[in-house]
Amino acid sequence: MSDNNPLFEQPDPSLYSPTKKGPIGSFFSPVAGFGVTFSTIFRPTVTEEYPYKKVPTRPRYHGLHKLNRYADGLEKCIGCELCAWACPADAIYVEAAPNSPGAQYSPGERYGRVYQVNYLRCIFCAYCIQACPTRALTMSNEYEITAPTREEMIYEKHQLLVPLAQGMLNPPHPMVEGTTDADYYQGNVTGPTQAQIDWVAEHRPDDPSLEGARASQKAEGEK
Repeated sequence: MSDNNPLFEQPDPSLYSPTKKGPIGSFFSPVAGFGVTFSTIFRPTVTEEYPYKKVPTRPRYHGLHKLNRYADGLEKCIGCELCAWACPADAIYVEAAPNSPGAQYSPGERYGRVYQVNYLRCIFCAYCIQACPTRALTMSNEYEITAPTREEMIYEKHQLLVPLAQGMLNPPHPMVEGTTDADYYQGNVTGPTQAQIDWVAEHRPDDPSLEGARASQKAEGEK
């Protein structure tokens, strides 16, 4: 092949070669690596008395995963497994199952029946968070993740799913009447409706979430 072919030309060495230092830069090169040391050596020493005194983490700290819900209580996870595919450490396992009229756990066709995070593998990179299309998976500031056995370091869905907030209905229950999964994704659902409350009352009259949902519904009606 011709050396004049632009496809085979070598890049300009100045684009990737180290920057050449002048005489002054070369003179101080041996001590340049101690710049961080010298900048911190005279700062006061701070001892964090953990676990007796816990220092709050940064707001964007990557901690324990959380599986979130919509305002009516349905789960945001649709079992798409994109988080598992995005995980570079293969720490997430998802097994989806279809929703049905009598067992609707999330908007749409599927939900995450099995959700596991192996914290012996997880590197807390948050790639899974970026891959999630419904914002079902987020990371909290909780960092005390430990267990006496290796098996217990594999967190199951019931350990990651956030508790019901005031007014939410415990799934399964139908979606808000007249809505699609897109309405849920766009934030148009603000809470359970009376039809959802009646459905749960008919099929699970002893469900503990009914009391809170009825109270919230009553408060909304009085406004």
